Amino acid sequence: MTLDERVSTLAQTKSTDRAWRFWFTLPIYPYSQRRTIRTEVEPNTIWTFDQVQGIFYVVVPIRMTVVKLLCGGLLVYAPVAPTAECLQLVNELVAIHGDVKYVILPTISGLEHKVFVGPFAWAFPQAQVWVTPDQWSFPVNLPLSWLGLPSGRTQILPVDSSKTPFGDEFDYAILDTIDLGLGQFAEVAFFHRRSRTLLVTDSIISISIEPPDIVQLELYPLLFHAKDRASDLIADTAANRLKGWQRICLFALYFQPSVLKIRKWTQTWRESFIAADRSQQSYFGLYPFEWQPDWQQRFIALRGDGRLLVAPLLQTLILNRAPTQTIAWVDRVAQWDFEQIIPCHFDAPVAATPHQFRAAFSFLESDSSPDALSKADFQLLHQIEHQLTRWRIIFPARKQLTACTKRSRSVDS
Repeated sequence: MTLDERVSTLAQTKSTDRAWRFWFTLPIYPYSQRRTIRTEVEPNTIWTFDQVQGIFYVVVPIRMTVVKLLCGGLLVYAPVAPTAECLQLVNELVAIHGDVKYVILPTISGLEHKVFVGPFAWAFPQAQVWVTPDQWSFPVNLPLSWLGLPSGRTQILPVDSSKTPFGDEFDYAILDTIDLGLGQFAEVAFFHRRSRTLLVTDSIISISIEPPDIVQLELYPLLFHAKDRASDLIADTAANRLKGWQRICLFALYFQPSVLKIRKWTQTWRESFIAADRSQQSYFGLYPFEWQPDWQQRFIALRGDGRLLVAPLLQTLILNRAPTQTIAWVDRVAQWDFEQIIPCHFDAPVAATPHQFRAAFSFLESDSSPDALSKADFQLLHQIEHQLTRWRIIFPARKQLTACTKRSRSVDS
C-alpha cells in the first residue's frame, strides 16, 4: 500500500478510533490522538506497528513488533498505545494466526514503552506478560501491579531463554542493569531464529533518508521544522518534507547540534510579530532556530548511508557508565546469525550483519577507529553529562576499554 493509499484509508477512521485516553501518563506529542500503521515485514510471520512520539514537533517513530509463533498465536515485542485502531489491526492478525500469547516489555527505563504494556495486556486477557528484570519507577519504586501490569500473569524474564514457553523459537540476551545513579538502564534483545531477525528497543537505530510514512501522516511537524525563519510560509512540498525530517533527526539525536544556533529571546519575540502563522499550533509565531548553511552535511554524517548507530544520548549518558558489561552483551548478541534488525525507533527493518552490529559499539573501545560523528555536535550532551555528574544525579563515566582490557576479559571468560 502506497503512502497516499494509507493516508486515504486513515482519513476515513474516526478520531475516537485513534484516541489514547491515558495520554496524560506521558504527556508528549501527539497527546490523545495516535495513528497506527501496520507493515508486513516477513510474509505471514512478522509485522511492525508504527506510531509517532515527540516534543516540540520533534517527532520520530515508535514501534511494536508482532511475530507469529509456529504453534499458533502471536508474540508482541514492546507494545505501542492500544488505541481502537491499533487493536483492530492486531485483531485482524489474531483472526488469522491465533491469540496474542506473549507480551514482552524489553526495557526498564523507557517510559515511552512501559506506559503501554499494562493497557495493551488488559486488551488481551489470555496473554502472558514477560518483563525485563529489575523494573523500577520514580519517584517511588512501585509493584508492577500498581503500574498497571496484570499481577496474575506477569513474569520476569529468566536469564536462560530456554526456560520460557517461547524459548524454542527465540533466543534473547539481557543487558545487565546499568546503575546510572538516580535511575537504571537495561534492555533485552530478542532473536527470532526462523526469520533471522533481531529485535531491539533503544540500543541501536538506523536513520532513513526519507521521512517515514507514519511521520508523513501528520505533516505539520515536518513543515514546521522546514522553516528558516518565523516569517516563512509553511508549504507542503517534497523538498520541505525532506528538509523537516533531516532537521528533526538532528534535533532528536543531538538536542542542539553545532549547526543550530538559538536566537536571543528578544529577537525571537520581535520576529514573532511578523510571523506567517501566529496560531497556537505554531507557538504563536515564536521560532528561535537559526540553522547554519552546512547543516545538511551534519545530517549526512549522522546518517552515514543508513548505518547502524548508537544514539548519542546513549553514548554520552548511559552505556559509557558500564562499557565492559555493554560490550559483553553486544558480543553475545553478535553470535546470532541475524540478517535484519527491527529497532523500536527510526528506520526498520534494517538489513545488517552481526559484524555491523558489533562495530556500532566501537565508541566504547579506546583503540577503535575514530567515529564519523562530529565531536562538536556532542557539545550540549557533554555539558548535560558534566552537570548531572557534578550534581551527583548520575555516576561518572567509566574508562573506555583498551586492548589490554579486552584481552584480559577474553582470558577471564
